[in-house]
Amino acid sequence: MIKTTQWIVVTLVLCLSVSVAFSQGLAPPSNVTAVDTPNDDGSSITIKWDAAVEGSGISGYQILRRIADGELETIGALLPADAATYVDSAIEKGTAYTYIVRAVGETEATVDSEQTPLVEGTGEWFHTGKIPLLIAMLLFSAAILWNIYDARSGKDIFVRRIPGLEAVDEAIGRATEMGRSILYSTGMAGVSGVATIASMTILGQVARRTADYETALRVPCRDPIVLNVVREMVKTAYLEEGRPDAYNEDDIFFITESQFAYAAGVEGMMLREKPAAIFLQGTFYAESLILAETGNSVGAIQIAGTDSEHQLPFFIAACDYTLIGEELYAASAYLSREPMLLGSLRGQDWGKLLIFAAIVLGVVLELSGVSWITTLLQRVS
Repeated sequence: MIKTTQWIVVTLVLCLSVSVAFSQGLAPPSNVTAVDTPNDDGSSITIKWDAAVEGSGISGYQILRRIADGELETIGALLPADAATYVDSAIEKGTAYTYIVRAVGETEATVDSEQTPLVEGTGEWFHTGKIPLLIAMLLFSAAILWNIYDARSGKDIFVRRIPGLEAVDEAIGRATEMGRSILYSTGMAGVSGVATIASMTILGQVARRTADYETALRVPCRDPIVLNVVREMVKTAYLEEGRPDAYNEDDIFFITESQFAYAAGVEGMMLREKPAAIFLQGTFYAESLILAETGNSVGAIQIAGTDSEHQLPFFIAACDYTLIGEELYAASAYLSREPMLLGSLRGQDWGKLLIFAAIVLGVVLELSGVSWITTLLQRVS
């Protein structure tokens, strides 16, 4: 008798809920689908349904999820009435789920959609939306390989002029004629810094010329590890030029790791020795203007280069030549004329030219009301 009474009460409640929902004009969400989210690592499932029409009485949606043979649970917050999709990012890979979309009326009456079939998230090997990016990468790689092949075939490879690098021989020649030293600083960063590595590569090429010209090369270092690497590089450069006897280990020395103490030490060297040429290549900070101004005051030719964009204005104002940004990284190819490096540099220039052309074309098309390039870039980003 008690069980019969309970069933009657449950039936009446369900009938009352349905009657209230239909009295409000609520209809269950239609065309509900749950699919594995494409082009992801299998960590989400996308649920879609037809959005509510105006005047339907629906104020929002709730998403209910059930693990196979489990209980229904509400996930996420209440979605607005114009929502038509939801991405469930709180799933476990390899676990199957079913979903129900519940429409909530203005008086909090609810009506549920049909339950979706079981679906689970699986990772994708390849993001199909990135195909344009893949094509661009392949074209870029082909341009580099073609230019390397061209350079190795013995052709004279033209690369854009970089005045700061063209002036290296002039600076070394001037120091040789005046019988004065060359001062080279690799900057303030450690040996792991990209700018420091690029600077040491340039130093190797400068050392080859100072070995030929028998010009003193002085390299004050801030980092002990950089000191040892620089000594080996310069020693190797002198050895390869057949002048190991001209190498003087004492010309490459450690000052201090303190930023402004190092700057003061280098500044004192400039004032005492008055080098004819100064190279400031690497990562620099607030001491950049101190070094550049002091070098300018002693009348030295100064060639600076850094990837620290905040210090570039000081170098441009106080130095004769400045390598800006990636010109510092291109210097090793420019000075050594090694075919592989030259081919890589020229291929990268082709890629930059293509990117610049795409930007100009995109701006023109966007101003003309055509936005397919913008859409393409948003899809692959």
